[in-house]
Amino acid sequence: MSNSKSNSNLLDHSNAVSLWQVWQKNAQMYPHTLMLHDPHVAPEVKLTYQEAIDQMAAFGAGLRSLGLQFGDKVSLIADNSPRWFVVDQGILAIGAANATRSAQAERAELLYIIEHSDSVALVVEDKATLKKLQPELQSLSVKIIVLLSDETPPEGVYNFKQIIELGRDRDLGNPPITLDTLATLIYTSGTTGKPKGVMLSHGNLLTQVWGGKDMVQPFPGEIALAILPTWHSYERAGEYYLLSQAMTQIYTNLRHVKSDLAKYKPHYMVAVPRLWESVYEGITKKFATESPFKQKLINFLLSASQTYIKARRIVQNMSLVKGSQVQASLTAIALTPVYWLADKIIFKKIRDGIGGRIKYFTSGGGSLQPHIDLFYEMAGLEIINGYGLTETSPMLTARRPERNLRGTAGKPLQNTEIRIVDPDSRQVFPSGRIGLVLARGPQIMQGYYKNPEATAKAIDPEGWFDTGDLGWLTANNDLVLTGRAKDTIVLTNGENIEPLSIEDACTRSPYIDQIVLVGQDQKQLGALIVPNLTPLEAANLIPPNAQLNEVLEELKSAKVQAIYREELNREVKSRPGYSANDRIGPFAFLPEPISMDNGLMTQTFKIRRNVVTDRYQDIIDKMFT
Repeated sequence: MSNSKSNSNLLDHSNAVSLWQVWQKNAQMYPHTLMLHDPHVAPEVKLTYQEAIDQMAAFGAGLRSLGLQFGDKVSLIADNSPRWFVVDQGILAIGAANATRSAQAERAELLYIIEHSDSVALVVEDKATLKKLQPELQSLSVKIIVLLSDETPPEGVYNFKQIIELGRDRDLGNPPITLDTLATLIYTSGTTGKPKGVMLSHGNLLTQVWGGKDMVQPFPGEIALAILPTWHSYERAGEYYLLSQAMTQIYTNLRHVKSDLAKYKPHYMVAVPRLWESVYEGITKKFATESPFKQKLINFLLSASQTYIKARRIVQNMSLVKGSQVQASLTAIALTPVYWLADKIIFKKIRDGIGGRIKYFTSGGGSLQPHIDLFYEMAGLEIINGYGLTETSPMLTARRPERNLRGTAGKPLQNTEIRIVDPDSRQVFPSGRIGLVLARGPQIMQGYYKNPEATAKAIDPEGWFDTGDLGWLTANNDLVLTGRAKDTIVLTNGENIEPLSIEDACTRSPYIDQIVLVGQDQKQLGALIVPNLTPLEAANLIPPNAQLNEVLEELKSAKVQAIYREELNREVKSRPGYSANDRIGPFAFLPEPISMDNGLMTQTFKIRRNVVTDRYQDIIDKMFT
């Protein structure tokens, strides 16, 4: 039921060697089309393509007039706004590179990024963010400081408007930007706890502009709603592509997204799975407020619609689950009137509630849960799911409108290769066999900044990047992801969590012997715990001298559960660098210790996470249900 039409007049940026050339072309062709609109600030911000590129040029020239040179680094510590986009592109327009992070990030992380990136200039959200970085900032190599706000800056500091005025009548200096010129450093978590600076060039970022047309084909002036942080590589790439097609981007947030969907009636929206889950949960909660009779009717129509959609997938050869096409065809025909009724009573109202003009949602930063994917398909709301990492600019694969195969991460982008190999021997596996996902293509990063060892570990001499993910390829080259080979846990809000330091903190508790964090593609972290029975025995909460498998019922008591909840909360919150995403939600006790004897631990005493999660998948599933 998508109202998308093929667009044969897509803006062609295939000859661009810098993002600046993209905006130059757009400003020439669509100078008066609204580019950036933030209705939630005072005064409201509206910039046409011509106005935006004028500000980009002025900001870049202003920095250049203060001594910023080609190849210099600028730390951009701020959150999503039209000014963020202007500053980002103004920096890139003079051949400098930016190191980006949220103003909400922990101060120690921000100071590390500023220092590690060798930044000689710093753009911060406001005076409060600048204050947060003092006094350590004084000892770093930063020579130029700019506030993104209009606040009166301290002595020696500029604000946004002052830099614009400085550059108003100056030029960009004709910098020698090529596809290989460094554009940005995006810092991502590492197992050591120190973030790594992913080096992305103009060419890396342009792969997302060139590849986007295979997924969605917007028309100039159509509307995209932006809710994710721009420093997140997925949102940034999404904005670059959609705006390269002369769309209008409207900024929203969690507080206003529901009303903005209805008010601005967007055609496209980029988000992480957690947002689509949140919308789904809101809809299902509304169903629960209906009368008992209406709830029964809704449940019947939803159940029949699920059966219809699954049968239709088989008929259209768009299902990973094989089945009889004859039987599926008969089922689909029989349920068509019921699905039509469901669409009239339920799904049309859902579409109208979000503006009624959505062509495609795009999802990335984590895997979509199958029931979420199914629900939106039932509702006639197409979700194009993509896959990639910060190190890959980020998109490697994506589902296509003509082949939106649910349950997959889609096909590789143009000029991109995906290979499935044995994690140990690197032997290439045939389609259908699960192994380690390797990728090669023009979107692969230049490397980790000042970290050649980590770069060599991630990218082999033939250019193959180790994604750390496990998956398999269908006969038609669709990628199906099955889990992580590395330790990193990716939540549905797109946050990457390195579990080791959190686990180490938790094992400081006298009540916890061993712990394994789980939560891949979930809203929050969960924990599998091997309890230390001694303090429980001392508190008379379990019988004396009992074995773990003998006291599982006692461990379910409210008193024991409360002790472990308190222990987890305290230890996680007290660790350095605590973030709200580190909080452990559900937890469960394992029936046996983790050891070499039961195959859950290596000979070097490392927990085999994949084996643990595979063996106790039933416990994990119950935890998150």
